[in-house]
Amino acid sequence: MKILLGTHAFAPSIGGIETCSLDLALAFSKLGHDVQVLTQTPSGNPDEDCGLKVIRRPATPALLKAISWCDIFFQNNISLQTAWPLMFIRKPWVVSTQTWLQKPDGSANLLGHLKKLALRFATNIYISRAVRDRAGAQGTVVPNPYDDTTFRLITGICRERSVVFLGRLVKDKGCDILIQSLAELKNSGLVVPLTIIGKGPDEAPLRSLVEAERLSGQVRFAGALKGENLARELNRHKVLVVPSRWDEPFGIVALEGIACGCLVVGATGGGLPDAIGPCGVTFKTGDHIHLAQMIEGLINQQMVSEQHQEALSKHLDSHRVEFIAARYVEIFEQVYSSEAYAKNGL
Repeated sequence: MKILLGTHAFAPSIGGIETCSLDLALAFSKLGHDVQVLTQTPSGNPDEDCGLKVIRRPATPALLKAISWCDIFFQNNISLQTAWPLMFIRKPWVVSTQTWLQKPDGSANLLGHLKKLALRFATNIYISRAVRDRAGAQGTVVPNPYDDTTFRLITGICRERSVVFLGRLVKDKGCDILIQSLAELKNSGLVVPLTIIGKGPDEAPLRSLVEAERLSGQVRFAGALKGENLARELNRHKVLVVPSRWDEPFGIVALEGIACGCLVVGATGGGLPDAIGPCGVTFKTGDHIHLAQMIEGLINQQMVSEQHQEALSKHLDSHRVEFIAARYVEIFEQVYSSEAYAKNGL
């Protein structure tokens, strides 16, 4: 099958959609399909394409040629910028909605309304139940995969550290809520060390908060880490906390922590509960006291039961790249067969 994968952002840009799109494109290719990637991200290094044919910032002729070529046009998040030729070139169109189409208050701007209208003509996939439910349209839930070659249990690393935060240091990610929860625990007599992995514009305010709460001796800022270095650092910790204020559409970071052996505490909003599954607990979004209670419970948990370990393994297996790619291909084949059937008037 000839699969055209559209993703507005792609490597070398860094982010969840970029990583997911690259992983899926490579997995589709490994399954024997002919894959081309369509993106608006520029590149100066052909090695960043990982052996894939990547069409970057296509002009109209290149865009029309790519869509004419494919059997399936799969957009990993809708982009009207590259979808408009489908009004003239009939091709099966599958869209995975990766984020919210509305604002937090439920309203939508003109572009959001246009996207919702256009998605009526697509086969819709959603990365979590929360995204599907908020979209208010039928579709299949297929979660995002994680990189299981990088994020894994690594032998020889002692899990001697307590809590880790991984994410951009911005208000939406809620690292300040986590710091406040540690202050609450300290006031009750429990000192919990924290490693903060990430960079961002809120780093200075977070450092100031750590000092104000008199937590300097137990909080370490590790900076930005990636790849093997990140996996090794996660393997040193018992609990990963994802305290986002913003409703995460999914939460690959939770899967990365789970794969490295961490139990996870995450906010209840959005798709995080789907990502965490049976491998951790949730707390009321924004409630640092409830978060403190959840952290204390997991820190005191000395070992994972055999039954829980089995559930953890099944959860990770259902999010491996090969498994998720195969689910997508199954949907592609159904859509393609249905379109061919209709085209032939059968």
